[in-house]
Amino acid sequence: MPLYRSQHEGAPVRRRGRLKLLPLVLFALYALYYVSTNQETVPLTGRTQLVDLSREQEAALGLQSYREILGSERVLRQGPQVELVRSIGARIQRAAAPEDPGFEWEFNVIESPQANAFALPGGKVAVYTGILPVTENENALAAVMGHEVAHAIARHGAERMAYQKLVQLGTVAAGVSMSDMDPETQRMVLGALGVGAQFGVLLPFSREHESEADYMGLIYLARACYDPREAPKLWQRMAQAGGGGAPAEFLSTHPSHETRIRQLEEWMPEAMRVREEYCE
Repeated sequence: MPLYRSQHEGAPVRRRGRLKLLPLVLFALYALYYVSTNQETVPLTGRTQLVDLSREQEAALGLQSYREILGSERVLRQGPQVELVRSIGARIQRAAAPEDPGFEWEFNVIESPQANAFALPGGKVAVYTGILPVTENENALAAVMGHEVAHAIARHGAERMAYQKLVQLGTVAAGVSMSDMDPETQRMVLGALGVGAQFGVLLPFSREHESEADYMGLIYLARACYDPREAPKLWQRMAQAGGGGAPAEFLSTHPSHETRIRQLEEWMPEAMRVREEYCE
């Protein structure tokens, strides 16, 4: 019989568990294969992007979402606003023809106070009436629509889906690798990974997409013989309309108004040369 009893004797032992490396290794190998076999090039900019959807799949998803949105909104069927948006859309579409893979373009106007517009895969574009007072003129509205057309041509929606898929698979792999650890540690690590993926991968890519669409849209605007100089003025008005309540840039899906204005001014000499070339 022992002369003394340890103060820890009989107490439950809390096992921390060890990290399983195999799930992480398998994910890393799959990620390398996935990225290397799903590379495309963005038209006009030449940036390499990650896309795993065919254009047909992407267009089908875009059309489905577009019909759902239009079905739940008040869509204007005729009138001067509709005529203006469709006239600009036709000019921007022709200007983007060298990069257009053959989308079936649609341009609609939604009656709403939102100061916004959007484009879905396959060339489905909608403009909210709330942005028209901010644009103030046809050239600025063309800047908005050129930006949205650029999103569709650059396949930004499909690229976001591909990166979200990788992040989800990585999260699953991390969860499996930590399955022997205590739940509190798992929650802390997975929470940190989620924050890192959001601020280190998804948000930066979203801002990159917006800047890329700004550049491509500016070139389309110039090719269509609109005045590119209205683009930075538009973002000055957008900043005033927003009232200064925008989050810090690193927390946002979009570059700050100041960043967008600065970039547009940097690209302006090229845009003016393009306009001169196409519109003499």
